[in-house]
Amino acid sequence: MNGQETTLRELALLFLRLGATAFGGPAAHIALMRDEVVRRRSWLTEERFLDLLGAANLIPGPNSTELAIHVGFERRRWAGLAVAGVCFIAPAMLMTGALGWAYVRFGARPRAAWLLWGVKPVILAVVVQALWKLAPTAARTWSLRALGVAAALGCALGGHELVILLAAGVVAVAVQRLGSGGAAALAQAMPALPDAAVREGARGTSGATATAAAATLAGAGAASVTVSASALFWVFLKIGSVLFGSGYVLLAFLRTNLVERLHWLSEAQLIDAVAAGQITPGPVFTTATFVGYVLAGPSGALAATAGIFLPAFVFVALSGPLVPKLRASRAAGAFLDGVNVASLALMAVVTVQLGRAAIVDAWTGALALGAAVVLLRFKVSSTWLIAAGAAMGLGAHAAGLAR
Repeated sequence: MNGQETTLRELALLFLRLGATAFGGPAAHIALMRDEVVRRRSWLTEERFLDLLGAANLIPGPNSTELAIHVGFERRRWAGLAVAGVCFIAPAMLMTGALGWAYVRFGARPRAAWLLWGVKPVILAVVVQALWKLAPTAARTWSLRALGVAAALGCALGGHELVILLAAGVVAVAVQRLGSGGAAALAQAMPALPDAAVREGARGTSGATATAAAATLAGAGAASVTVSASALFWVFLKIGSVLFGSGYVLLAFLRTNLVERLHWLSEAQLIDAVAAGQITPGPVFTTATFVGYVLAGPSGALAATAGIFLPAFVFVALSGPLVPKLRASRAAGAFLDGVNVASLALMAVVTVQLGRAAIVDAWTGALALGAAVVLLRFKVSSTWLIAAGAAMGLGAHAAGLAR
């Protein structure tokens, strides 16, 4: 690991840039961070990066944002924690807030399909490269490889992410304690892991998916209510404190609180808010910024954003100092190994889903392959590749290939 001190300016510039260019959701954000802090800057080793990723996956909130906060804490302790987190969030907050302003003023959100046409294949290549580099460290033994396969299977079958991570950690501890008999014990425990994860996660995951489908099919009636900034802050603070999982889970929480219980938004407005969070780079949780602006203007946008992200800073501040102690303990280290390989397995499943959305024709397939070759052969910044993908998306849009 690079022993030179990282300045707050360096942290700020890096995470501002990542926050302004990191399209593709948490898996892509994690891959981009790994490219910058492990491959290019050597701020962290692969092992340390995986430990921080595992720790971020075990606490509520946006995983990629929490990983950014962890990196800041590792390099500059408490000041770094604040700078890295705020700088990663700020660009997406400003962009999503601008979409909220346009939505309120003009009644529609901009379309950006042509931009994502070029960016998504590049993001896919970045994620695949990160998986390729991290896998040998996370899955360094046959038992960990088998555990990773089981975790991927559980996720693909609809298991809840937290249940899969915890189960993987427990099984890894059991294997470590059993020693030479661990492989046989793992073989016996493996079939139960996906089934247990699916049983525990069925309600949350299927419910979230059904919620998304219901919201998509719902009418477009407009909500007309007066909401204070303080009320927005407390609602989003509660959501940020308890939310595990994907964008679908966020959608389910928002729908339950803002549409069904409080009647602050219509179904159509909620879908527009989630779309705004997805077409902008950075954390998807900046959907809160859009909602806050629609309901209470700039002060509402700031309050909602602060509410949903504040728990992430608190949870990382509490758990960050414990990560080295966990690694020092044999049992806790084995638990972290299990969580790490399961985290990578979940990331791999998300990558398959991203691939389906990114590779839509021969042109996007060639773009993904070209980006992968450049990443593997040359030490090129992924930010430049994303910019090139966006430029190609613009060119394809002009030529009528992307709409």
